[in-house]
Amino acid sequence: MKGFTLVELLIVIGLLGAIALIVISAINPIEQSNRARDTKFKSDSSQLVSAIERYFTQKSEFPWQTNTPATYTSADTAFPYTSATSLDIGICGTSAAACTTDGILITNDELKTEFRNRDFIKGNPSAVDKKITVGKAVGSSSSIYACYVPLSKSVRQKSCTDGKVYTLSGSTRSAVTCTAQSTWVVSPSGSEWVVCLPE
Repeated sequence: MKGFTLVELLIVIGLLGAIALIVISAINPIEQSNRARDTKFKSDSSQLVSAIERYFTQKSEFPWQTNTPATYTSADTAFPYTSATSLDIGICGTSAAACTTDGILITNDELKTEFRNRDFIKGNPSAVDKKITVGKAVGSSSSIYACYVPLSKSVRQKSCTDGKVYTLSGSTRSAVTCTAQSTWVVSPSGSEWVVCLPE
């Protein structure tokens, strides 16, 4: 009778298991997932900054000036770093927690309605590693920045190497010296390390 013995089958199964472990460790699915998430957040941040700048070009004011004119009296007024779900940013037209209606960036065709379904809006936007914050320093020539906490080691390492890691306080970004292994999300909220667009 021809066939495999039990020992031969066990050896083959063991070899296949070892190969599977090597492949899984080489691929690192968690890092791949984090890298994909960071790519989405980078793209969304870039689109959001562009939409705010287009809105300013069209209306000669920022969304927060339209929504809260008594507080933000001119384009020179600083806008403190705020969650992108805030009504002042212009994605959401109702309560930031629900975000069931379009904000002024969407109603003015600067963003598509589907933008309200992004992870940083529908996920848990109050969690510091799941949100995008937007802010602007004092002055008309100050850039608008959209910032987020990256999750992938590769993005963190590149950001640290390039010196593009910040903490946010009010409307100020402060550079941080770091490593990819550093603690990026710290308590209380507002002390987390972020990367910002434009770079």
